[in-house]
Amino acid sequence: MDRDRGPRVRVPEQRAPAEPGADDSLRFTVLGPVRAWRGAEPLPSGSPQQRALLAALLLREGRTATAGELIDAFWGEEPPSQALATIRTYASRLRKAVGQDTLVSEAGGYAIRISRGALDLTRAQDLTAQAEKIRADGDRRQARALINEVLDLWDGEALASVPGPYAEYQRTRLEEWRLGLTENRLDLDLEVGCHAEAVSELTALTAAHPLRERLRELLMVALYRSGRQAEALAVYADTRRLLAEELGVDPRPELAQLQQRILRADEELARPADEPASAPTPLRPAQLPATVPDFTGRASFVRDLSAQLVAPEGSVMAVSALAGIGGVGKTTLAVHVAHQARPHFPDGQLYVDLQGAGARAAEPETVLGAFLRALGTADSAIPDTLDERAALYRSTLDGRRILVLLDNAHDAAQIRPLLPGTPGCAALVTSRVRMVDLAGAHLVDLDVMSPEEALQLFTKIVGAERVGAEREAALDVVAACGFLPLAIRIAASRLAARRTWTVSVLAAKLADERRRLDELQAGDLAVKATFELGYGQLEPAQARAFRLLGLADGPDISLAAAAALLDLEPHTAEDLLEALVDTSLLESAAPGRYRFHDLVRLYARSCAERDEQAPLERESALSRLLDFYLATAAGVYALERPGDRLADHREPTQYSGLTFADRHSAQDWLYTEANSLLACVRQTSGAKAVRRAVDLLWATKDLAESGANSKQYEAVAITMRDLARSSGDARAEGRALITLTNARLVAGRFDQAKRDAQDAMRLARAVNDPLPSCWAPNDLGIIALYQNRHAEGEAYLEQAIANFQADGNRPGEASALCNLSRIHLAMGNTTSAVALAQQGIDIYDELGHALRGANGRYALGLALTQSGRLTDATEQLHEALAVFRDSRQRLWEGMATFRLAEVDLAAGLPAQAATKAEQALAILRGIGGEWRRGNVLTVLGRALNEIGQPGRAQACWREALDIYETLGSAETEAVRKMLAPTLPA
Repeated sequence: MDRDRGPRVRVPEQRAPAEPGADDSLRFTVLGPVRAWRGAEPLPSGSPQQRALLAALLLREGRTATAGELIDAFWGEEPPSQALATIRTYASRLRKAVGQDTLVSEAGGYAIRISRGALDLTRAQDLTAQAEKIRADGDRRQARALINEVLDLWDGEALASVPGPYAEYQRTRLEEWRLGLTENRLDLDLEVGCHAEAVSELTALTAAHPLRERLRELLMVALYRSGRQAEALAVYADTRRLLAEELGVDPRPELAQLQQRILRADEELARPADEPASAPTPLRPAQLPATVPDFTGRASFVRDLSAQLVAPEGSVMAVSALAGIGGVGKTTLAVHVAHQARPHFPDGQLYVDLQGAGARAAEPETVLGAFLRALGTADSAIPDTLDERAALYRSTLDGRRILVLLDNAHDAAQIRPLLPGTPGCAALVTSRVRMVDLAGAHLVDLDVMSPEEALQLFTKIVGAERVGAEREAALDVVAACGFLPLAIRIAASRLAARRTWTVSVLAAKLADERRRLDELQAGDLAVKATFELGYGQLEPAQARAFRLLGLADGPDISLAAAAALLDLEPHTAEDLLEALVDTSLLESAAPGRYRFHDLVRLYARSCAERDEQAPLERESALSRLLDFYLATAAGVYALERPGDRLADHREPTQYSGLTFADRHSAQDWLYTEANSLLACVRQTSGAKAVRRAVDLLWATKDLAESGANSKQYEAVAITMRDLARSSGDARAEGRALITLTNARLVAGRFDQAKRDAQDAMRLARAVNDPLPSCWAPNDLGIIALYQNRHAEGEAYLEQAIANFQADGNRPGEASALCNLSRIHLAMGNTTSAVALAQQGIDIYDELGHALRGANGRYALGLALTQSGRLTDATEQLHEALAVFRDSRQRLWEGMATFRLAEVDLAAGLPAQAATKAEQALAILRGIGGEWRRGNVLTVLGRALNEIGQPGRAQACWREALDIYETLGSAETEAVRKMLAPTLPA
């Protein structure tokens, strides 16, 4: 036995499948503790030495390990005298546990016979190989998912607690493989655009593996793509210093080249890798209409339809029915696909325009006569009746491979006699109506183009030079066209025919919604005429629904909201909406949700103005929609804030809303309807509805703190303030100002929020409105806290508490108590700060306030942190964080994560603090304002400095200093002191 080469047992990268007869009911793990199961039952794995034998055999992947190899693996250079007997004893015990068919003796050694899927390591190897192949094929997202699946197989340290030199060697190798897989997955994160999310994980990994340059490289790219160039360069500086101090070497060339690209602000580096795009193959026409020379995009539809049409010879006939709105490019796509499939149909291609969108659709008998003549049937042999013609048509096609393109069909009844019905043939149908009653058909809904495809089509018609010079204006043009191919073609053709026009001139013409449909016509092409054909075929009730639905501004509308708008029972409204979907004048955005294409909405509104007999009906429809949203949102608000007085002080509604069983379903409704709710408020005009609109905005205050809707909420609040002011409604203006204060607090614009709250308080006193009378001083108190005016803040909050108590608003009182706790904390009164926060929490808990109770626990966590009770503070903040996440309050989720970073820093855990601070930055991206970002950057810098990354720490502090100096914040001086050694004198 050769003992000079160390352990000889190794895990090969890939092995062939196990021999037949393996017991598939057994499962083993080595990527963590060495364990075994039979089915769901764990098997005893014995002593650490017995687990070492099991691990060594499993890692051989079915190959025999000799006794000498196993002794080497267990004891290395100094085996005991009874080593061989010990091995045999362990093998005997192990065989009893796993079965004699699984652990076999042969050639003086042992082997375990199992399938590859029975061992977590081989599953990991197979998934890794699959991920590498998929990545090479260009599907980065699927490759990333597979690598995540591999990493999930680990359960702590591989071969945990298994003794012996071989196990130690394999542990090191497997941990290195795991780290390499993590690097590959992080690389894929960057390639698919998840750079901001990767920063916190990379920060933790670079702290754990400071000399691993690949991790540093990935962190630099992630920071650079997140707009944090200074920090990315600081990572390089820290790396260079560390390598010089520890190893006496410079960074590898790739890292230095990356630094230079960041210094140059390389635009290519800032973009994640693009997914490969496939281009349609141009084909020659035969009896089909000519394909357009500038056919653009639609690659996935081309592949899908081609695969359906080109069925293997002898299979059943393929029928694909392509539906979509007028002008979406159904015919263009169908003709293009038919040309592409032409080589597979050597016996010919038939085509007919069935005139289904017109007043008189083509008769099937007439079409069959034309088809039979095209197939060589003499006129004298063509029968008179529809059934006889259809039978002869099918007989004539029998044994041939023919493609039939049935364009612009009216309904399924029109096309059934025209289908070949024989194997080897195929039919492609286009229609504005979804052919749900066409048995066996492959249904395809064609949507508008993507922005990239739309711009490509526009460029092909207008010319690359003109579009390249005014790219932004070109994007405005295709957006105004709603990415509808017909509209884009008309707009581009008008521009191409007018050499003196610029793209900007055309964009300005299309910007006027009132004139847009009139502008979109050229020659015999007109978007309005296309829509008119579909509208003209609607029944009266369907036409009314079409007109009134077009009045709502939201991006989509739920069935319940549509029923309110139409003043119908939900089931009746659903029948009408589904009929509009079937005619492609309306789209089904999701189950129970509907939307218009932008141009169709403009057309519907023009129809409402033209055809709706009483203008009052339009006004009443929008009033019912506003009532529905206000009644439902007020119910959601009441579920979130039991005991709040909004229900008693809001405007009454005539139309009832939805009710919810619990706060989670209520929240789901609020965030699903967010854009539609805010659009309804923004759309409000005139003094008659302004109070209801403002109350709806108040009832949806959670949207301001969600992150996704904050900017939109603020813009709508400004609109409502201006409308209330112009209407002379002081009560509505005061409430609108409170909603605006809330939005600006979220955005961190405290001076603006202060002015709004002061104006709201003045108006509330003038009209004796209790809502802003309570909330304005509460908001002014928290603004004073942020601006370090503590005595003034204390006075405001004591006033707010008194006002809330006078109004009987206990949740409001709890809010003011928690805010007062923070004022006392800032003034150094930690004992009273803890007591005040606890008072607020007690009120919240008594009323059943989950979300606002979390705000109270947030305040208590701050007070406990400052009083040195770090364990209690962590518990309170974690409890608050869980509720914020559950309630989708991104602002408070980010702030709670930030406060936990402060606790970790105070507890002497800087690496954990850095990770949490990075997470907070990612969560707060786009919400919370620059002041809060400065606070997080300051703490992140302190944590980074303590884990040995001073260069990056200073980059964070410099960015924070710029923020504080711009805002004139009191925190400026503290950050200056941190940077004092590096700032110029």
